[in-house]
Amino acid sequence: MDAIFGNLRNTVIVGFLLAGLVFLLYLQITGYDATTFWLFFMRWLHVISGIMWIGLLWYFNFVQTPTMPKIPAELKGGVSKYIAPEVLFWFRWSAMSTFVFGIGLAAMNGYLVEAYTLDYTEQFAVPKNIAIGIGMWLATIMWFNVWFIIWPNQKKVLNIGNAYANLPQPERDAAAKLAGRASRINTMLSVPMLFCMVGAAHLFA
Repeated sequence: MDAIFGNLRNTVIVGFLLAGLVFLLYLQITGYDATTFWLFFMRWLHVISGIMWIGLLWYFNFVQTPTMPKIPAELKGGVSKYIAPEVLFWFRWSAMSTFVFGIGLAAMNGYLVEAYTLDYTEQFAVPKNIAIGIGMWLATIMWFNVWFIIWPNQKKVLNIGNAYANLPQPERDAAAKLAGRASRINTMLSVPMLFCMVGAAHLFA
């Protein structure tokens, strides 16, 4: 048991193997249809990535940021030097994979352009597709915030790669405020974004 649960890599590998067993069961019951499978597989990767992205976003906003002022000064370095950079790695790349898999999924389903243009033509004037389009725009704004506001400014705040060791404190403080504001905006947008994405399948369908 320790070989599995004592190593995160092994834990994740076993998780995927178990998913593979469920897939084999699916094949036994329904058979293989390439179109159905690849649409599902893209959606599955999109959902897994999204869970990690939003989970880490909420970790920052509900756990780390509110707790930092309570941590003794001599212990804060453990968070800023070790935990936060690692979280930011998974945070930004899960945002990227969520975005890429979502674009791929929309393209495979044939509504990518209509979703981004919120096209109200007769073909696209379907409530669930409009909900997906709104959700995609909200998610795109959130992705942009991660890669072009939060990450560049957090690199300054945390001096990642020792590239900002001589950055004046006022500039570091301004970067922290901007990154924090963008993170809060993403937390706000995540609520209607998830409402649209889940509602497209279960409310507007």
